[in-house]
Amino acid sequence: MGIVNLFADVTYEGGGAINGAFLGSLGASAAAISIVAGGGEFVGYGLRALSGYLADKTGRHWLITFCGYVVNLLAVPAMALAGSWQVAAALMFAERAGRALRKPTVEAMLSYTTDRYGRGWVYAVNTGLDETGATLGPLAVAAVLYYKGSYPLAYALLLLSAFAALGALAAAYLRFPAPAKFASGDTAPARGFAPSYWLFMGAAACFAAGLLSYELISFHLTRTGMASAVATPVLLAFATGSGVAASLVMGRAYDRFGLPVVLGAVVLSSLFAPLMFFGSFALVIVAMPLLGIGYAVQDTLLKAIVAGVLPAGRRNLAFGLFYAGYGCGWLAGSIAMGLLYERSQLALVLLAAAAQLASLPIFVIAQRRMSRTA
Repeated sequence: MGIVNLFADVTYEGGGAINGAFLGSLGASAAAISIVAGGGEFVGYGLRALSGYLADKTGRHWLITFCGYVVNLLAVPAMALAGSWQVAAALMFAERAGRALRKPTVEAMLSYTTDRYGRGWVYAVNTGLDETGATLGPLAVAAVLYYKGSYPLAYALLLLSAFAALGALAAAYLRFPAPAKFASGDTAPARGFAPSYWLFMGAAACFAAGLLSYELISFHLTRTGMASAVATPVLLAFATGSGVAASLVMGRAYDRFGLPVVLGAVVLSSLFAPLMFFGSFALVIVAMPLLGIGYAVQDTLLKAIVAGVLPAGRRNLAFGLFYAGYGCGWLAGSIAMGLLYERSQLALVLLAAAAQLASLPIFVIAQRRMSRTA
């Protein structure tokens, strides 16, 4: 599945690197771009609860996974045909909806291997391959733009990586049709969600509210002239490449040290917004690894946390619900930051940093509640 996600991320992160600039070229405002990005993420996270419920209810994990990847991947090259920012926005929503459909099933299937290899390490390795694709995708798009290509051509060429991901997915299904066999045992009846689960969700929502979308970042960089259309996907590649290293290091460290790794990563991630909006281009470069750390929190550490509080028999729903709450935080933060961008960038930075730092005490309380009930 890591190989599947490598090619998948080449596709939709390659597109994501230019979505903001592409929407801007079609006439969208900063507020519209941020709201579209936040709304897309909300769809991408909000629908996961429904997807997880359906997977647990029907047991058709692979069918739901295949449907999700098809929609998720093919919506990206279809952006080449968008003639207005509204059509492009609709395709962005479709791409996020497809991702929502397949995300809980993939995370749940991976969770069956965590007893054997460690929660942090399983999701770190998967994220490492995932983020490698997220690094290569923007670089490929930047190369197309550098050699006088257009945005539509860059989107169209991502069809190649989309087909590669679907081929790898078919191979994964044929080789491992029943991932649950990896677990030592998962036959306990379904039970409710512990209070620590909901507290961890609240902490994750606060963190998400302060995580800036790259659509708004790329719009800001190109609008202010700090970076060209070619440079913005290269900067994203640098951030995601940093996220690969951060995921592997922090995933292994989480298995050994636990929550302090998460708390330290959140503090580092909260420094990104001030460097991005109040610094020179040199500080923007310094800030990119901090964005990568934020991605590692989102894609590795939070999944490892969820895997530790899964209710038996409800793995898919647990991941789906958790990221629905995360998506609510992302939507609220994206709307607020999009509206603040034109009015007060100081207020935007304060909001981003404060929202992420507000998650720290909630993470601590959740950990203590979990320890008491263990």
